[in-house]
Amino acid sequence: MAATPENATTDISTDSVLVDDDEIKYGFQRQEMFSENLSGSVHPYERHVFLVYKTYQDWPARVESSVSDPLPKRLAGAIRARKDDLPAKGLLTICEGGDANGLTDGDVLIFPDMIKYRGLEESNIDSFVEEVLVNSKPWNFATAEVVTGSYVFVCAHNSRDKRCGVCGPALIEKFNEEIEVKGLKDQVFVSPCSHIGGHKYAGNLIIYSAVEDGKVSGHWYGYVTPNDVPELLEQHIKKGEIIERIWRGEMGIPPVEKTEKVVEQSLPNGNDTKASETDNISSITDEKENFGGCCQGANGFSCCKNESSETKKEGKKVTYKLNFFTRKWEQHEIFTAAAVVGAVATVAVAYSLYKRSR
Repeated sequence: MAATPENATTDISTDSVLVDDDEIKYGFQRQEMFSENLSGSVHPYERHVFLVYKTYQDWPARVESSVSDPLPKRLAGAIRARKDDLPAKGLLTICEGGDANGLTDGDVLIFPDMIKYRGLEESNIDSFVEEVLVNSKPWNFATAEVVTGSYVFVCAHNSRDKRCGVCGPALIEKFNEEIEVKGLKDQVFVSPCSHIGGHKYAGNLIIYSAVEDGKVSGHWYGYVTPNDVPELLEQHIKKGEIIERIWRGEMGIPPVEKTEKVVEQSLPNGNDTKASETDNISSITDEKENFGGCCQGANGFSCCKNESSETKKEGKKVTYKLNFFTRKWEQHEIFTAAAVVGAVATVAVAYSLYKRSR
């Protein structure tokens, strides 16, 4: 039912109906919310690069490959061209700047390094990738600035998936309200970001912050609602405690648990079938395409080292073992047959000699 306007009139506008419909279909009230275990739904990676570029309302569905957006397209292409030379698996995500976070277009944030470079342009992208991302050296075009505090990136990529488009802005608004109330403006910075994978887990967000031992953690959360925001600020950011019920995974942690749990799922009626196993395996593959690859992996772009050759090698090993086993089995049958024939021949010769001696 549509919400009654504050002026208490009985008029129900089209906009109100649409908002309610969006909330039910794509927002925090949608049926798929909390339907899956989230733990382990993040594939391992070791570096996250954020390019500040325009606003989330401006981003097309594939912003990193859009002809009309040359800066992210050029950066994505340069990283893809050097993917085999990168020292660590990484992700590339687009985010929005603004007065609140002090970021402007062309700024680049790198985690877990907790550094920021300003002034990335099409003309100096190759040197940035070569010097900073490949060789882990200072960039000749700009000085690295150390960033402090906690950075929260909320997926609000509406043109990519409506669920993120509905949930993301609501979460950002709530974060900004709580940050204002708690006086955390210089400590917690919130930015809308592009697709990070796992649309079905919206609201999706990532929190990067330094921990007590000096290391930087990157934690992913899903199924986040505005009601979770105070707890994320108080428990996760302030105390460093993970909120397990909405925790997806962490930078550098393999997703073993998620894979095992998905494979073990059964049909809603509790019956395990071959069909359900096939569906689960397909869903794992689909999710790997969504968030398993690096640098907006859902569109086939990856800045990770190429692992296809290793996969092929493993396939060959399995095939070779199977063929070896088959060959051994065939040899065993041949030897057995030869032994039987030899035994029969021996009996025949002995019988022939016996008859001649009589």
